[in-house]
Amino acid sequence: MKLTNETHEQKVKQATQEVEFRKKQVVDARYRLNYHFMAPAGWINDPNGLIQHKGTYHLFYQHNPYGADWGPMHWGHAVSKDLIHWEHQPVALAPSEEYDFEEENQDIGCFSGSAVSKGDELFLIYTGHVEGKSPKEVQAAASSLDGIYFNKYSENPVIEKPPEHLSQDFRDPKVWRHNGYWYMVVGSSVSGKGAVPLYKSQDLLNWSYEGEALEATESQGDMWECPDLFPIEDKHALIVSPMNMSNGKNIIMVGEMNYEEGKFTPESVKEIDNGNDFYAAQTFEDEQGRRILIAWMDTWQTDFPTKSEGWAGAMTIPRQVVLDDNRQVKLLPVPELQGLRENYQCREKVHLNSNEDVDVTRDDVDHSFEMLIDFDLKDTESYGKIGMELRVSNDGTEKVIVYYDLKTKELVVDTTAAGGDTHPDINRTKLDVTDNLSLRLFMDTCSLEVLTADGEAWITNRIYSALDNKRTRLFTEGTRVTVDKVETWSLKKVIE
Repeated sequence: MKLTNETHEQKVKQATQEVEFRKKQVVDARYRLNYHFMAPAGWINDPNGLIQHKGTYHLFYQHNPYGADWGPMHWGHAVSKDLIHWEHQPVALAPSEEYDFEEENQDIGCFSGSAVSKGDELFLIYTGHVEGKSPKEVQAAASSLDGIYFNKYSENPVIEKPPEHLSQDFRDPKVWRHNGYWYMVVGSSVSGKGAVPLYKSQDLLNWSYEGEALEATESQGDMWECPDLFPIEDKHALIVSPMNMSNGKNIIMVGEMNYEEGKFTPESVKEIDNGNDFYAAQTFEDEQGRRILIAWMDTWQTDFPTKSEGWAGAMTIPRQVVLDDNRQVKLLPVPELQGLRENYQCREKVHLNSNEDVDVTRDDVDHSFEMLIDFDLKDTESYGKIGMELRVSNDGTEKVIVYYDLKTKELVVDTTAAGGDTHPDINRTKLDVTDNLSLRLFMDTCSLEVLTADGEAWITNRIYSALDNKRTRLFTEGTRVTVDKVETWSLKKVIE
């Protein structure tokens, strides 16, 4: 592979130095997370290039090293041996060439993409973006032998323009290998509906257009960002981030992939996470054969209160994607997270009458904890609510409410009274349970991920409550319930 160039090396060095300077300013920031991945400083959004290469996990991400607002996009980079403890690396990609850089233009950059191993080399396939240029988005390649310093291919772009019938929005390539060929899907749209064009290659550099693997229905958004098509067990799955889809931010479809025809046929579709703050999910298969998913734990529609602290954006905890016996998607926190647990405590057989609350606050646990709650539903009414209040203020007026509505059969997270700079909303997802409900919660300084213990439902939100809001309560409304068990662990701080 013929490589380029000195300008890129200079811009990577400059961006890396800027990050080193800015990270000194966020050391004492109030809302820095304790076990969720963040950049050292500056803005981040989509995860890119997730891969395990030669035993090491790599997490690349969309990054503005020069400020806490979205700006010229670089690829930040971190590595890990366990998906939990991350070590920051120099900036991997910086805008430097005519297809991803233009003086005096802030809407430029090395947009989202993916990573693959080719022998000892680590390849990055990404979108070069220059707003106002035609075409404004192309696909480009870079590679590295040491997995740290990357050189751009001198004959970039590897895909010079989208097919004429597709939108000029043409980004976020995801590449994988199947039966001796490389395949790529790209996010785009056709006739005002989301679409994923499919490409095929023998060498990662010369690509042939194979048509659209799938086009959206009328209700699935007018542009599909961040596509990810991958095999899982005896099926394939397609993840897309639809733009302008009602009640949809990041969906996963399970179905069949016909490589000869270049078509994906979905058999089921679901929202991956029903919270406000979940977007641009990307997966990869690690060396254990697990399909791991990480997403941006924010969204464009919400505010970013931490900008005043010099940083913005974080990633979700890593989740393993599995299919149940009915070939429905479930996501499970990776077991490596259990290594963060300490200070275990368990309360059993907590009986609550109708309209009663019980304080289960642990004064020895701060803002970063995991909680597992088992509700016995056999003696509840067919209506009413059961759940818990988190981050409750001393006067009880501010709180985050997590509950199950027995009448509507919905799991709900209500942040309307969370206080601070939290985006007020009510997020809900259908959940049909009968005898038992087991919930698992991951709380961090400014985030909350709520899931059913079997991984069927997730709701993720950023929470910017006052940091002295620390009370936790179980409650009922209109029904009695027995809580079989409340298990809590504090979670160690691993992110600096």
